[in-house]
Amino acid sequence: MTYYEVNFDGLVGPTHNFAGLSYGNIASDKSAKGTSSPKGAALQGLEKMKALADMGMKQGVLPPQERPHLPTLRGLGYSGNERDIIKKAAEDNPALFAGTCSASSMWVANAGTVSPRPDTRDGKTHFTPANLISMFHRSIEHPTTGRTLQTIFADDSRFAHHPALHGSHHFGDEGAANHTRFCNDYGDPGVEFFVYGVEALRKGAPGPKKFPARQTLEACQAVARLHGLSEDRVVYAQQNPDVIDQGVFHNDVISVGNGRVLFHHEKAFLNTDTVKEELNRKLPNGDMIFVEVPDNQVSVEDAVQSYLFNSQLISPSGSGSNAMTLIAPFECQENPRVKKYLDDLVQQGGAISNVEFFNLRQSMKNGGGPACLRLRVVLSDDDLKNLGARVLLDDALYEDLKAWVSRHYRDELAPDDIRDPALLFEVRTALEELTDILNLGKLYDFQRA
Repeated sequence: MTYYEVNFDGLVGPTHNFAGLSYGNIASDKSAKGTSSPKGAALQGLEKMKALADMGMKQGVLPPQERPHLPTLRGLGYSGNERDIIKKAAEDNPALFAGTCSASSMWVANAGTVSPRPDTRDGKTHFTPANLISMFHRSIEHPTTGRTLQTIFADDSRFAHHPALHGSHHFGDEGAANHTRFCNDYGDPGVEFFVYGVEALRKGAPGPKKFPARQTLEACQAVARLHGLSEDRVVYAQQNPDVIDQGVFHNDVISVGNGRVLFHHEKAFLNTDTVKEELNRKLPNGDMIFVEVPDNQVSVEDAVQSYLFNSQLISPSGSGSNAMTLIAPFECQENPRVKKYLDDLVQQGGAISNVEFFNLRQSMKNGGGPACLRLRVVLSDDDLKNLGARVLLDDALYEDLKAWVSRHYRDELAPDDIRDPALLFEVRTALEELTDILNLGKLYDFQRA
């Protein structure tokens, strides 16, 4: 049986806007109050998906969520019909209302954590949606995320689904943005790498001082237990608190892995030598390959500005192959130090032998690069035949989704446009049509009044 690492990318939602909601995300802060292009963002994301599919990768799509999110506003005391609720909330508390309008579910690296069947005790692939409690606008995502994953991965003989972790800061969980799996072949047992920002229940534990640590060790350990992972196949590593305070709000802003390769900045982790030794010791039947980027060639500031490590590291030629391609944003071309480093890296002929650059300006302005837009799920060829929806990208689905975006998305969305009640009805019309395109059934529970 052949296994693949499938990239499920998030479709950018119709309310994609620049509200600057994500404290600690420097790009999001800088773009706040600008005018966005939902249509442009969605088409840029689809172009990346299609390019990877054309390279031979298995590529899937995950749908956006309903925004503005009226159930949240009703639960916070706003009543009346849709227009009344939008008007009252936008006037009373613009920041709260903006949080319910965010299209942040597009960054499905935060959708949840996935452990494939070769790693789990029961031989099933396990999913845990991330609670995302560190940011209000993201904390409302996990109920719909859970329904979406259960709809697509519906066969309970193959897949196991868990609810999001307990909603306290002690168990802050940001999903696969802080999780990487290493293996020789995707179908082989691997080692699962959980990176955390702080140990929340230990008094005096090291952590950042300026920006919040969004992932806790306790959350990582809980997910590993729920997924039935053996301790000899799990490595926990603490993110360097200093880099969090420089804008590295998730581990995938400072490192990325694939197969046996970890591509990381030298300042990514605390106790880096210990982390490397443990990964090497626990990886079954193989040696890790560490590609460490020196700070004197690419600074943390350069990494955050260019999103070098928020690139995707893929193996187009086969499962776990060491002939890897880095899928990087245009911003990496435009930073001279990052571009020189990448040119030199490719010329060395090591594990990363190619770099492809993509225009994801709209996502990047809100602080999400190529890796933020995808959730990796290891699936067998038999699993792929038994998905519960039409979510694997081929030429026909690509054309259907492009046409759908062109019909329903606005070219521009200014900050005040999210207050327009017509936007909610546009979103609902679009999502109802999308469920038909993707065969998702009654995924959305629109509360109409």
